Amino acid sequence: MSGLRYETLPHLPRYEFDGAYIQRLIAEDPETERHFSRYFGELLTLKLRSRLRSAALVEDAKQETLTRVLTSLKRKNGLATPATLGAFVNAVCNNVLFELYRAGSRTTPLEENVDPPDERQQDAVTSIVEGEERLMVRRALEALPEKERQLLRWLFFEERDKDLICRELKIDRNYLRVLLHRAKAHFKERFVAEGKV
Repeated sequence: MSGLRYETLPHLPRYEFDGAYIQRLIAEDPETERHFSRYFGELLTLKLRSRLRSAALVEDAKQETLTRVLTSLKRKNGLATPATLGAFVNAVCNNVLFELYRAGSRTTPLEENVDPPDERQQDAVTSIVEGEERLMVRRALEALPEKERQLLRWLFFEERDKDLICRELKIDRNYLRVLLHRAKAHFKERFVAEGKV
């Protein structure tokens, strides 16, 4: 898979990442988070649109990629070579795509016209890491039952291995998928409800 190509977006100048930038990201500096979200959001949109059939999948993959990158940076307290942040984001995106492909191969695909791309949401990822949405995410998570909240935390924030989670919960991978699907659906309901408050 090809990497993230800033050359295809003339309005997006190349940015040289350094250790200070990474540390500001880890410290949740709002301006740096906005830049990170905007910069990589546009590149990820371009990459994902050529690989995924629906706008919803593109949006989910972008959010998942950016969330995993930020979580990983915080967990490791940085990046050994800050200038490789773009390559790191690209590698995480490839992993997310691979997981989506694997999950998709186990399900029956929907017809092409079920979820047409929504061109109005080109830059929807821009505000993902802004303070207001982070608060909405926290509230939505807190409203979930403890088991669902724990499962989402293990998978998306702590990035625990799914086999270890299955052993911990004494369940198989198929049932884990059911629990995860249910938890994500409940989270989306709560998140949407938070947006209407």
